[in-house]
Amino acid sequence: MKIDGVPYRSVWVDPEDGWSVRILDQTRLPWTVEILRLTEEKQVAHAIKSMQVRGAPLIGAVAAYGLALALRRDASDAALESVAAMLGRTRPTAINLRWALDRMLRALRPVAPEQRAAAAYAAAADIAEDDVETCRRIGQHGLPLIQEIAARKPGQPVNILTHCNTGWIATVDYGTALSVIYQAHDAGIPVHVWVDETRPRNQGSALTAWELGKHGVPHTVVADNAGGHLMQHGQVDIVLVGTDRVTRQGDVANKIGTYLKALAAHDNQVPFWVALPHSTLDMSVRDGVREIPIEERDAREVLETTGQTWDGRIETVRTAAPGSAGANPAFDVTPARLVTGLITERGRCDASEAGLLGLYPDLATAA
Repeated sequence: MKIDGVPYRSVWVDPEDGWSVRILDQTRLPWTVEILRLTEEKQVAHAIKSMQVRGAPLIGAVAAYGLALALRRDASDAALESVAAMLGRTRPTAINLRWALDRMLRALRPVAPEQRAAAAYAAAADIAEDDVETCRRIGQHGLPLIQEIAARKPGQPVNILTHCNTGWIATVDYGTALSVIYQAHDAGIPVHVWVDETRPRNQGSALTAWELGKHGVPHTVVADNAGGHLMQHGQVDIVLVGTDRVTRQGDVANKIGTYLKALAAHDNQVPFWVALPHSTLDMSVRDGVREIPIEERDAREVLETTGQTWDGRIETVRTAAPGSAGANPAFDVTPARLVTGLITERGRCDASEAGLLGLYPDLATAA
């Protein structure tokens, strides 16, 4: 995708030195585009924990490059295992992180230590390229949903509600749910996106709105609690969200607040679709509500907010009453019964074990 006409991906190897890793600092968006240079695995771990990089597919790809950086210095078996374990502890909910590190370990364990660093960079690049093509195909398979709605209301925009950020900065490129929107927009279909703020970190109002604006997609930022009202009044044609983990039976873990959108969509007969890459599937889990670990982030994210002052300074201020405690579960789980369907790189399916195995029969024995 592009920023002011310049093409970018969300992670890349610096072409000048051929080994350091570059990322966009997403904690600085939308106010400024700042590119960070990562040279060791501890910087990668910090970038993931602090959400300088975020989005389930992206953190997996960045962690893969973090392992490659570590192996430049120490390519021993012990270092390979310990660094992978350290990176895997940075975020607990998104399964893509574990998937990417497991893929790296399978590729690198048989390789002689003196060849591991080069092999690690190649394996990380494969993960990144896989994500780009996967997200492109997700957009292709989701596009007919938008086309069908547009055909029913000629001359009017298709109104889409989304939550959190599912665009190219949450992946290596294209995005998941936003890939569908971008491809519809680029195909000339009039679309309008209702962008939830996504408190407490405001990934919707800060990141999704920034992305859509850079791409020229019409959008409106709304309070998180406005979605149900919009659906009641016929102003939402479809809800499109991403996910950090999908279980064998189709339960969906996503940014906190997704479950409430699904309930409102179900009550108002608005289709609720979830876009995901294969790396987000966790066939070892059946009951998402009971089994998926939910990350509890710093309470200050709820008690404070960060923004740009009128004179251009970036400031963090407290918004909650002094002395109040805060709780900050970062994700919730939407049961499969509330999900209209899943959009994957292999096609669309019901949110069910049968639906998923119809697209992924190779995962039937996964545990």
